[in-house]
Amino acid sequence: MIDEIEQVAIRSRAPLLLMGPTGAGKSQLARRIYELKRLKRQVKGPLVEVNCATLKGDGAMSALFGHRKGAFTGAAADRAGLLRTADTGVLFLDEIGELGLDEQAMILRAIEDKRFLPVGADREVASDFQLIAGTNRDLAACVADGTFRDDLYARLNLWTFALPGLAERREDIAPNLDYELDRHAEREGDRITFNKEARDRYLTFATSAEARWPGNFRDLAASVTRMATFSPAGRINLDCVTAEIARLQRLWRSGKAEADALSNLMTAEQLGALDPFDRVQLAHVVETCRACRSLSDAGRTLFAASRRQRTSTNDADRLRKYLARFDLSWADIAG
Repeated sequence: MIDEIEQVAIRSRAPLLLMGPTGAGKSQLARRIYELKRLKRQVKGPLVEVNCATLKGDGAMSALFGHRKGAFTGAAADRAGLLRTADTGVLFLDEIGELGLDEQAMILRAIEDKRFLPVGADREVASDFQLIAGTNRDLAACVADGTFRDDLYARLNLWTFALPGLAERREDIAPNLDYELDRHAEREGDRITFNKEARDRYLTFATSAEARWPGNFRDLAASVTRMATFSPAGRINLDCVTAEIARLQRLWRSGKAEADALSNLMTAEQLGALDPFDRVQLAHVVETCRACRSLSDAGRTLFAASRRQRTSTNDADRLRKYLARFDLSWADIAG
């Protein structure tokens, strides 16, 4: 797949679509494509990276397409916008599925005509860039749902590459241990290495079915950083690896329990709208409810400490009101 992507990057200026879960390496691959094109002198301009998930509301149009002074309250000066900045270079729109339909329409026009209208302007401006789009969504499903434009998807779908998650490419773990240690050395100015026994133990776990890697390369990078930080005398030893494996197991176990408890009760959008605090708390409440025979029994279990401090209680009503905050009922959970 990498060979195919490199051929397309060198021989085509059409948009590329990189699909895959968060942390699978889409950003790294976009940078590699840019470097290849620059080495071949196919681009002169910069690589402009944009996480579309951070562009919300009215500010999205201004950030992408720029604005004219006075276009809206707070527009004290002209703004070129990210598409203009990418002129003669490469624009990487990561999580393109998060853009609104209006922004999608203007992106399509910019790809096809190399022109677009900044906010508050009465004349179009030009920008000639190559687009790389990234997403962890199923854009075909988004088209069916009406949240992604079918004409933009058709334009992006010429060169589509799906990056598998780290759990599906475990052969990449060993070389990336060295890569992450090199990054740590550049960042911290401190060269850390594994001793052989520790490296073998870590790789045995990391490449086993027990290692889930839900965050993909971000999980791996964080794991290596922790071991490098806690390593005595610049060497990651067996004790350090054993502690890190236990830490990963705890993290993944709690994350899986939470996902299992809530995934069949709430939509992805509802889960995404929860604060992490509420998500963990609600998962525990749901698990407790499922282990109890009735709403009252679950209420007594969940509020055991506080009910001892009161003369009268209505734990069932208290639990019912808590669940209602998340549009859930006892029937939803018990069912």
